[in-house]
Amino acid sequence: MSDPVFDEVTRQRAREIIARYPRSRSALLPLLHLVQSVQGYISQDGIAFCAEQLGITTAEVSAVVTFYTMYKSEPGGEHLVSVCTNTLCAALGGDEIYERLCQRLGVSHEQTAGAPGSPGSITLEHAECLAACDLAPVLQVNYEFYDNQTPESAVALVDALRRGERPAPTRGAPLTDWRSVELQLAGFFGEPQQLREAVEGPSAAPETLAGNLLAEENGWQAPALPDTPPPLPAVAEKK
Repeated sequence: MSDPVFDEVTRQRAREIIARYPRSRSALLPLLHLVQSVQGYISQDGIAFCAEQLGITTAEVSAVVTFYTMYKSEPGGEHLVSVCTNTLCAALGGDEIYERLCQRLGVSHEQTAGAPGSPGSITLEHAECLAACDLAPVLQVNYEFYDNQTPESAVALVDALRRGERPAPTRGAPLTDWRSVELQLAGFFGEPQQLREAVEGPSAAPETLAGNLLAEENGWQAPALPDTPPPLPAVAEKK
């Protein structure tokens, strides 16, 4: 029997997710995000709920949960702070930012400062590349970007989060809490006005567009594609 926290609203949402796909098991990833929006992590009851909804085994669900780092096995905080420590960010200060936040919060990777789910609680993690190398070092709060960080600015950011503030991200939607973002990742965005507010934030930084602007100023264009693509090279047969 699934955890009673999965009420009829959640079950209806699960049915809506499953209906999007020609094969029900293809709905597992967004269904797991739905579970996290309800529980704040993927519990054994959450695994059983997904298996029940999709008609698959709990072992199959567990295999997916343990493969992807975006699914959490322990209750987390109101906010998830992800510090990029991949090569470029690390070289430009990402490692120092992560160490300073560990010291400030008194936690390490995937640990939570404050009671899980309580206002101002923070789960900290170091992350692989966040795909914003032109703005390194970067971190994310609930998957929203905070670019060109320093140890001091990162500490100020988490201090503000712990006070209940929600500083505006450098790019992207206004900051909300992690469970709300998980519900969006499951495909539920609320009222149309909420969706508009979520997508109207800044999305491109000057650093990202610098190449485009330089090309426009100089009248540069990419070479045109040929009308007929060149033939593929022959593959040598195995002897």
